[in-house]
This record gives sequence, structure tokens and C-alpha cells, in this order.
Amino acid sequence: MSEHVMSSSEISFSHPPAEGTGRIWKIFWLLSFITVIELALGFGLAKHWYGDPVANASMILFVKGAICILSLAKAFYIVSVFMHLGDEIRNLIMTIVVPLGIFIWFITAFLWDGNSWKNLKNTDGGSHPPRTEQEQSVPVEQGAKP
Repeated sequence: MSEHVMSSSEISFSHPPAEGTGRIWKIFWLLSFITVIELALGFGLAKHWYGDPVANASMILFVKGAICILSLAKAFYIVSVFMHLGDEIRNLIMTIVVPLGIFIWFITAFLWDGNSWKNLKNTDGGSHPPRTEQEQSVPVEQGAKP
């Protein structure tokens, strides 16, 4: 019986160990550094927030924004390098990124709208002053003014 050996230039069974290892380690250390910065900001925020009764609102907002931006940078590197989206063609990347952006916009819009409804709740448009605790315990008769 003759043994038939097929060879192809597309199939390779030898994997050079150092081909992509340098890039992976570089991203690993970058993600570790970003995580350490996030933790330092978070612990500093907690110490400032709970330690100071009159916390500076603008500083707290800045730190929270910085943590969000650093988290988005980590998500970008994870998706780009470890999930190999950075090596794909532009159309495939846009197929994933554009719906994600719209989804984030929807979440922001719904939170904004929910907050406005929360603030308008039980205000009655400002036409009646709020009832006191004593007035709330006595039922209002039909036609009587509170």
C-alpha cells in the first residue's frame, strides 16, 4: 500500500512560541497597570467620600469619570487583542461597535428619562402645597379644600 502524504502551504503544525507572546505580555502589563490605577482611584474616592462629611462633588464626579474612561480603555484592549476584533476588517468591527454605541445611548436616555420622572413624582406641578403629617391622617371630604 502506498502512503499518500498531502501537504498544503496553508496548514502549519509548528507553532513558534514567541510569535505573539510579546504583544500579549505587553497588553497584560498595560491592563494590570490600568487596574492598579483604577483601584487606587477607587480606594482614594472611598476614603475621601466616607472620611469627609462635606465631600467635593466635582472631585468625586471627576474620579468616577476617570474610572469609567479607564474601564472603557481596558474593555477596548481586551476586545481588540484577546478577542481578536482588532485584526478583523473594518466592516465587521463597525457591525459590532455601532449597535453597541446605540445600546449605550439607549441606556443613557432611559436613565435620564427615569430620573426626570423620579423628580416629577408627587409634585402635582406645584399647584398644591405638600400636606402635613396631620392633614394626611385626616381624609379629605369631597369638595373640601385641603
